[in-house]
Amino acid sequence: MRHVYQLPFSHEEVFRGETGQQVPYHRMYGKQYAVPALTVYTPAEMRELRTAVEAVDGIYCKVMRFIQQYMPDSFLEHQLGIHPGLIPAARMEMVTGGITRQDWIIGEAGIKCIENNTDTPTGIPEAAALEGILVGMAGEEAFTAPSAEMDGCLRECFHSWLDAYAQQGLKGPVTFTSFGEHVEDRTNTEYLMKRCQEAGFETFYAPLEELEIIPGEALYHQGREINLLYRLYPLEYLIDDRDETTGVDIGAALLGLVQDGRLGLMNPAQHVLMQSKGFMAAIWSLYERNEQTPEYCGFRLFNDAELAAISRYLLPTYFEAGPFELSAMPYVAKSYWGREGRGTSLLGEESVHNAGQTDVSNQLDVHIKSNITAEMHEDEEIAAYYNNQPKIYQQLVPMEQAVIQTEDGEYSGYLLTGVFVIGGRFAGVLPRIGEKVTGDMAYYCAAVVNERMEDEEEK
Repeated sequence: MRHVYQLPFSHEEVFRGETGQQVPYHRMYGKQYAVPALTVYTPAEMRELRTAVEAVDGIYCKVMRFIQQYMPDSFLEHQLGIHPGLIPAARMEMVTGGITRQDWIIGEAGIKCIENNTDTPTGIPEAAALEGILVGMAGEEAFTAPSAEMDGCLRECFHSWLDAYAQQGLKGPVTFTSFGEHVEDRTNTEYLMKRCQEAGFETFYAPLEELEIIPGEALYHQGREINLLYRLYPLEYLIDDRDETTGVDIGAALLGLVQDGRLGLMNPAQHVLMQSKGFMAAIWSLYERNEQTPEYCGFRLFNDAELAAISRYLLPTYFEAGPFELSAMPYVAKSYWGREGRGTSLLGEESVHNAGQTDVSNQLDVHIKSNITAEMHEDEEIAAYYNNQPKIYQQLVPMEQAVIQTEDGEYSGYLLTGVFVIGGRFAGVLPRIGEKVTGDMAYYCAAVVNERMEDEEEK
């Protein structure tokens, strides 16, 4: 059971004034999202997480380069599920490192990375700003905030990106875009924009719905040409976007500007390769065939340290369910582009029993069950979008339980530890407590390290 430190304040006392302005979506969908409590980690746990996430990030970047340089378009399209219109831009090699968030389970099997959000991760103001405020309110000398260096990592990341784009001739103001009326996305985007300003760059915010594109020419906002764009909008959505009035294929036109060297994206388009959950199965396949890669490309892809990190921190993940069904091992089915738990299901008798869910068939054509609560009825079209995607299959590991106090009473859930890796460095922590499949109704419960636990561990 994960220890949670309850702050001696109500939700209203915590989030009135400046704190509520930092994260104005501290309530979402009519319920509490951020709770006045702290998820407690030991110094040893945080040290291991720091080492592990940087090792996993290095492995992801290495495999991304390998795929860019050695794998055919057919692999990107069929094994990774990349839209053919995205492939040319995804093959463009940009500096590695970016703004990413890995999701980890801490449990009986050690610490395991179950996903990596590499294209458009959110939760940034919570970790970078809100966490420090909540840790300070605890008034405990032994408590430290693990995300204290996140702002600095963000500034360095923008320097890395914009220096690289400048060498390609892309200079000028950086435009930040998201859906203007989506409070969470806009807050995350504007937080990053301020860090970019602090790094010394001129910036603008432009709502996504106000952007205009002239195919083959440029992207504009209110007549101003855009050469550098941070977008909190997934590329797998963008590629299908079409202007119903003009008939222009917006996604194709924008990516055409990227391919022509007229527009620099952040995160770069190459991140879509790692965002696909098929990428996790690709890593495991390459890991199992590491001794065979010299026959294909002339070298072993992974060195001994990387092999040890994959074995220790990643989970067996395949493009088919057979390995788990043959061994009667519980597993998780995940849609390639699933987000916020959508398109994810737990399979196998043991997993269903442990999750407290109704019986689920082991057949591959099982309808994916949503973990979103009953009041959040999803539109059928959205549900079909996630459920009808191809899937990967990953070993199921137990999640650690945690109990928190909410405005609706005591809530017993499961802890998912998100860890931001920015520019290849450990940057911050985003703990969420929710159901067995963590969805957008999970609670944010800020991270804290109790330095006093170092002495207890030594004893």
